[in-house]
Amino acid sequence: MIDIQRFSSVEDALRKLFDAEIKSTDRVYGGDINNAFALELTNGERVFMKSNQTAGPGFFMAEALGLAAISASGTIRTPRVLGCGTDRGKAFLLLEYIAEGRPAPDFWETFGRQLAAMHRADTHDLAGDKTFGFRNDNYIGHTEQINTPCDGWIQFFRDYRLAPQFKMAERYFNASDQKRITRLLDRLDTLMVEPEHPSLLHGDLWSGNYMTDSSGKALLIDPAVYVGHAEADIAMTELFVGFNKKFYAAYREAAPMQPGYEDRRDLYNLYQLLNHLNMFGGSYLREVNRIVRRYT
Repeated sequence: MIDIQRFSSVEDALRKLFDAEIKSTDRVYGGDINNAFALELTNGERVFMKSNQTAGPGFFMAEALGLAAISASGTIRTPRVLGCGTDRGKAFLLLEYIAEGRPAPDFWETFGRQLAAMHRADTHDLAGDKTFGFRNDNYIGHTEQINTPCDGWIQFFRDYRLAPQFKMAERYFNASDQKRITRLLDRLDTLMVEPEHPSLLHGDLWSGNYMTDSSGKALLIDPAVYVGHAEADIAMTELFVGFNKKFYAAYREAAPMQPGYEDRRDLYNLYQLLNHLNMFGGSYLREVNRIVRRYT
């Protein structure tokens, strides 16, 4: 079991972790959900802090457990988790401060091989005595992500990925749409395949959720982890702009994919698009409906 330190305040955490106080605070921009800061401490150390006024205490604990799970795989770097807590009504998460670097010449090839290794790492006990899911629920953006463990991947994806998102988005769908959605969920076992082995997934792997560290290698941030089919992570990398083609070549060389992935890719990304629909509104509805119609 991964142990994450909890603190009663930021000051308490910094005192216990570093025997130091905040010297200066710089706002870090780029996220949509949380406030982020680089803290310079009186002992010369720097710490990265996220805070959120509306999130409950479990919000950052879930992220911390996800980062720790990826780190424990020993395959790809994440920021080291220092601790989390609540301070005057604001949830906070303290992480190792990562100085961004320039990508190494083989950045994409290394990234692809590292992700393939993560997808092939041992997932024993990550979903309790089941195969897919995770030991705790977490978040995809600010939406709660249900990770109830299951023995079947298709069952997990239907019951704890697509179905909850369709339920949250039901106001967008008319009676005809709802019939198509029911047909889609009912026939997922004819559209998807069980993986050859379960994989630890980042869960939200787009271009905003990796960075380059000072060694020139990729570092994963902001996970929504669970154990599932590796295809779901690869599909997410292709949803918006896509990664460099060298990444995909290196990944496939290290971890060949099951035949028919391209036919399943939109199904995986339907989950991500539904979540965007629920978080950001109707601009994603057309693409959601396109995918539903494609498979029904």
